[in-house]
Amino acid sequence: MRAVSHAAEVSTWSSAVWAGEEFLADLRAFVAGAIGEPDRVDRVALRPWSAVWRVSAGGEVAYAKQNCPGQLHEAGLVATLAEVAPGRLPRVLAVDRDRGLLLTSDLGPTLEEQGRGGDVDVWCRIVAESAALQRRVRAAGVDLALTTMAPCDASTYLANAVGHLAALGPGDPRRLTPEVAGRLGHLIPQVDRWADRIEDVDLPLTLVHNDLNASNVAVGGNGLRLLDFGDAVVADPLADLLAPLCSLQRELGAGSDDPRLWRVADAALEVWSDLAPMAELRAVLPASLQLARLARVESWRRCVATMTSAEQADWGAVPARWLGLLLEAPPLGVSPVGART
Repeated sequence: MRAVSHAAEVSTWSSAVWAGEEFLADLRAFVAGAIGEPDRVDRVALRPWSAVWRVSAGGEVAYAKQNCPGQLHEAGLVATLAEVAPGRLPRVLAVDRDRGLLLTSDLGPTLEEQGRGGDVDVWCRIVAESAALQRRVRAAGVDLALTTMAPCDASTYLANAVGHLAALGPGDPRRLTPEVAGRLGHLIPQVDRWADRIEDVDLPLTLVHNDLNASNVAVGGNGLRLLDFGDAVVADPLADLLAPLCSLQRELGAGSDDPRLWRVADAALEVWSDLAPMAELRAVLPASLQLARLARVESWRRCVATMTSAEQADWGAVPARWLGLLLEAPPLGVSPVGART
């Protein structure tokens, strides 16, 4: 597996290319080669980190996606995962691994579009399916070609991220404030303790979706499918629960001891309970959720790195914000700062 990569701090590329005629001509040719000459190509999302188009050809509807340079791996990753675990992802219709261009089948509305983001029963299914995918990927032994966020590297990653972001000029939107940087510096011994606890459980490092929210799951006649793996990393498998639990916590207005959150968490932990007792998995989960925030920092840093100045003005502060969240309690468990979690 790859070592942790630190995103560059320079902007060298613009998402405006996705609106250009040259790119759209290439996109139409890509679609035509897979499902026939498209009748319609409608852009449904254009953000600094990715663009998505709804395309139709010969009565078939599909979705094309292109990521920014820092997330270019998604197309190849989804194609690999679709082979390793068929039925858990959209059907891949075409992939250009070099360009990072992906065409997948239409799965209908997402959980968010269905207004079911707070459905605890569905979330139990989602996290269990995602954990099963993690185990399938690990058993297959495939090289995912992703950044590895090993717990043993967490304090080094934190120190480097704090150093880079705190050193930026006062007018830079990516800058980490001196006050937060200082508090995070004092947190490093605690980060090492979290890492030690996770490593004591000794679950294997594997795929972590890293953004498993209600917009990235489709549930319907085609069953349950996981979408959008652009933020994915290789890490402690329990880190996969951060995004679902944070999302559900907001939807339900739930506290960190809410039994509904623990019910969802337990659905994922059960998948790993043959490797460690449930009590041990529950005990280590708050530490896993804390270090999972570093994976969110990493995926945002690799997106922000190639944003324009205008885009960084809107989104550049997000990596620093995720770093700062290390100082807060995880979505499950007591506040970890100054306590043994």
